[in-house]
Amino acid sequence: MSSPQPQLVFSPTPCDQQSRGLQDVRGDTIWTPLISCPVQFPIEHFADAVQQLVDHPEYNSTLILRSETIAESLPEGGEVPEGVPRIRGASVLKSTLRRLLPRRPGRDGSVDQHCTMYAIDGHHQASILILTPLLDQTGSLPYYHPQVFHIAFRYLPCPVSDPHDGVSSSPSARLQVEVIAFSDASLAPAGRIFRTCLALLEALNRYGWGAMTNYKKRVNHDCIVPREEYQDLYLLMRERHKHLVNTWQESTDPLKHVFEDIGIATFLILLWKRAFEADCSAEPIGGNDPHTRDGIRNPPKIQDENDLPPWSSWPRPPGGFIDLGCGNGLLVHILVSEGYQGFGVDVRARTSWSHYPPNTRRHLHVKALDPTLALGHAAPPTIVSDPATPPSRPGEDGEDISSQQQIPSGVFVIGNHADELTPYVPVLSILYGASGYLNIPCCPWDLDQKFSRANNTQYPHPTMHDAEGAGCEQGDPAGTEAPRVSGNDDRWIESLNLGGDGKFTSSYSAYRIWLARLTAWCGWEIETEVLRIPSTRNWALVGERRWRVEDILTNVCERGMFAVRRPEGRQPNH
Repeated sequence: MSSPQPQLVFSPTPCDQQSRGLQDVRGDTIWTPLISCPVQFPIEHFADAVQQLVDHPEYNSTLILRSETIAESLPEGGEVPEGVPRIRGASVLKSTLRRLLPRRPGRDGSVDQHCTMYAIDGHHQASILILTPLLDQTGSLPYYHPQVFHIAFRYLPCPVSDPHDGVSSSPSARLQVEVIAFSDASLAPAGRIFRTCLALLEALNRYGWGAMTNYKKRVNHDCIVPREEYQDLYLLMRERHKHLVNTWQESTDPLKHVFEDIGIATFLILLWKRAFEADCSAEPIGGNDPHTRDGIRNPPKIQDENDLPPWSSWPRPPGGFIDLGCGNGLLVHILVSEGYQGFGVDVRARTSWSHYPPNTRRHLHVKALDPTLALGHAAPPTIVSDPATPPSRPGEDGEDISSQQQIPSGVFVIGNHADELTPYVPVLSILYGASGYLNIPCCPWDLDQKFSRANNTQYPHPTMHDAEGAGCEQGDPAGTEAPRVSGNDDRWIESLNLGGDGKFTSSYSAYRIWLARLTAWCGWEIETEVLRIPSTRNWALVGERRWRVEDILTNVCERGMFAVRRPEGRQPNH
């Protein structure tokens, strides 16, 4: 069996005066070949590679949010849209009109662009892609778009090499980038146009190699909440809460934590909108936006600070939310500020708590949770106050929230890096009669202590028949060995969207697999999401539908190893 073909090192070279450019049928436009590189993939993968460029411009520019398709056409009789070049010796295969949306709408505008694929006459496979922006009335383009009228990507086959030379990594073709630039634009290697073309050439070379070698993405985002809805709402939420970076009170990185929690809040708001929408017929973001044109949403704007945001009428958890181990309280603050009811608990207050507005401080509590008291023969789920601290006035920190009336049925449970409470999130969500939960694991804990692959209770993995419904193989998990990772187990683990190198040998992967098994054992249908937040710990379990819980806590009590943490220090009057 032959070894995999080694990948060529990306080696671009500037085009010289001998390089031949495209020719327009009218002969009145001059294409300038700019840069080229050798490639190994055959022409049949060119269309897949350039389609990646068309579908995901945001992969190659941090200033672009995404593209949205306005129209697609398969021209007949050589007809092309107005403004699109007619190339001598080539015919149009497909034309797509897309809109590029900026990541910062307040600074950059959107731009429409024709993306046209051509085949050389006498051939049926695409070998040319031309991007043609539609200029506005001023004849200008947004900053993120190179100052060109057209940019072309060409696949140029190399002469057939000697089949007996034994060199498997020899290039099969060259990719060449050509432009028709604005008259005052610089094409020097140090200029923006050249550097942009170089980056796009490298991306196209990579996409073609990936298409040839059946590259698979390590993780898949947007499995639960659509990307477009998330991005549009995130832009609004970011503008409303970015000021928190300047008032950060903790010693941690404000940029990471503020934008991370803005992202989580955005995800939760859209998750709740979807999960509880039977109770409310809300318009999607941008549904009535006056800036919408051609059926494409532009990211919406709240014109006045007194305007109600669109999510003010969106569905929400019937019992509010509870954030277990809420830490700095920022997520609670954002959600409460946006009109969502709920509260956060932690074993100690953070510096930030006293700096939040009174409406937020009323929803942050210094408490400890003992999940073992939730067994049927004991008290309901109990939040343990610091016994050394006198009770506060009702409504402020220190109030008794141990009754089920104060943890209402239908509450949505949040475990955002909740440490030792992480494995209890799916358990308590059932005992609370929760409407669902979001669990984002970080530090690995099992039900008793720090997680160890060699010493923890193993839960059977769901059968593949129940992979989508979270049914489990029957049996007592206590004291049993973990199933061997093979057959159905392999496929089930792959469905968890764990990312990494696909071998799932790291401690963090092992913990997430264990947590998913526990979740399914509790009767929850497993849904996973890789959140769009600035954190390496961005994998989340979402519980919306459940279908064994007391056995788990009974085993914890029998082992007697779990230690309940107590609130630390005095309760501040925040």
